[in-house]
Amino acid sequence: MSDLENKVQEETVKKRPYNLREKKEKNAAYRSLIRPELADELYDKILNIIVVQKKYRDPDFSAKDLAKELKTNTRYLSAVVNSRFGMNYSCLLNEYRIKDALHLLTDKRYASKNVEEISTMVGFANRQSFYAAFYKNMGETPNGYRKRHAEMKK
Repeated sequence: MSDLENKVQEETVKKRPYNLREKKEKNAAYRSLIRPELADELYDKILNIIVVQKKYRDPDFSAKDLAKELKTNTRYLSAVVNSRFGMNYSCLLNEYRIKDALHLLTDKRYASKNVEEISTMVGFANRQSFYAAFYKNMGETPNGYRKRHAEMKK
C-alpha cells in the first residue's frame, strides 16, 4: 500500500460517527485507596438505586444526587463506579438506558412510539445524546436496530 492509501485508511478509522472518541485508559491513584468491602457495599447500593429503582430514567439524576443518596461524595462515587463497573457515571446510566431502549424498540406495545419518544422514556435529555450513546453501544442507529428486528420477525 502506498503512503497515500495508508493515510486515507487511517483517517477513515479516525473519523467516527456522532463525535465518538476512543476510550483512553486512565490510572487514577485514588481508585486504589478504596476499601474493597466498602466498594462492594456501594456497588450493590448503586445497582439498587440505578437499576432496580430505575433512576437512570430520570434525565436530571446526577452523580451528585446519587452521592447524596448514598451519603458519600462524588469523587468516591466516581472511583467506585470506575473500578467496579469499568466506566464513568454517565456511561453507566447510558448503558442501562440503551438496554431499556432495546426492549422498547422491539416491543409491539411501543410500535406506535417514535425513537424520540422512546429516548425520552428511557431518560435521555435529547435525541442527539440518545443516538450517540445508542451507536456507541450497539454500532447502529436506533431506527436501524428497530427496522432490522422488524424484518427478522417477518
